[in-house]
Amino acid sequence: MGLSLKMVLFVHVLAVLGFGINGVYGLLSSSTLRNIDRINMEGPYLGIIVPNSFEMNPLLQTGSFLEDHKMPYLDFAGRRFRIGRLENERVIIVMTGLSMLNAGIATQLLITLFKVKGILHYGIAGNANPQLQIGDVTIPQFWAHTGLWNWQRYGDGPEDELALESNGDYTREIGYLRFSDYYNGTNCNNSSDNLLNNVWYQPEEIFPINGVPEQRQHAFWVPVNKHYFAIAERVQGLRLGGCVNGTCLPRPPRVVRVQRGISSNIFVDNKAYREFLNSKFNATAIDMETAAVALVCHQQNMPFIAFRSLSDLAGGGSALSNEAASFATLAAQNAVDVLLRFISLLSS
Repeated sequence: MGLSLKMVLFVHVLAVLGFGINGVYGLLSSSTLRNIDRINMEGPYLGIIVPNSFEMNPLLQTGSFLEDHKMPYLDFAGRRFRIGRLENERVIIVMTGLSMLNAGIATQLLITLFKVKGILHYGIAGNANPQLQIGDVTIPQFWAHTGLWNWQRYGDGPEDELALESNGDYTREIGYLRFSDYYNGTNCNNSSDNLLNNVWYQPEEIFPINGVPEQRQHAFWVPVNKHYFAIAERVQGLRLGGCVNGTCLPRPPRVVRVQRGISSNIFVDNKAYREFLNSKFNATAIDMETAAVALVCHQQNMPFIAFRSLSDLAGGGSALSNEAASFATLAAQNAVDVLLRFISLLSS
């Protein structure tokens, strides 16, 4: 089949918006369009989205990944989309780079350019859950972006309306962080004023493909695909690696389905904020990309799930430095092992 109507519309929009002139369709040259068409003729694919190279390399180096011999990759917009097979499934793998912005762009490009039937995301994460340990692989049912705030002016409190709240732009429904609760000497629930006051967590504005254009909706907790989450239950008995460079974890790592994971453009290495995120949101995995992937998939009505392996305690450990420096490699491999097991179950 030729390019879909969706693709034709997309490239015309790129040209009209002036994102570059490199052939008839702006950034998309005629040769790139032909290559995308050839790739899509072999679809649909599972999209595999991974944040960084140290997380992607264990997957590429596994004997399970077989690159396509005709077209092993396509480079576009600063990203390399790797084409191949994993566990009898056709896949397209793309690395996003650090941050919510990069993750969102890479996800949207993958879904828009290629014939994709579902998105699987994996990587490492900080751990906010004191019941779990480094090396465990978490599969959250819901994801939220916790980096969108309304920073309340000093002197106002929980009973005072936020700026632009009456317009529906902001809300007090999700809750807030009060800085005065975190003085070093704060105790017995007594706190002093702090000029930084409060920040209120906000939902994202979204524009679903099945909604009315330019009419916003709001989303904070974004669910993963129910079918994918049910399949993930069968991954929980998988044996994972527990030692690195002669150092072994207190118990063998395990795969755990949990309720919630959160993302923001913040590397959390702070005990107090870690404990706040767990107590306020019941969060386990803390990272910098997954919620962006989830929000794009949610708006595009694309099945999605994420596997995040715990590489550090997000500032909650007793070590003098963050544990990720020691355990990131082990955590990345465990995430890959879970991904491969999930794909084999999905295709069986």
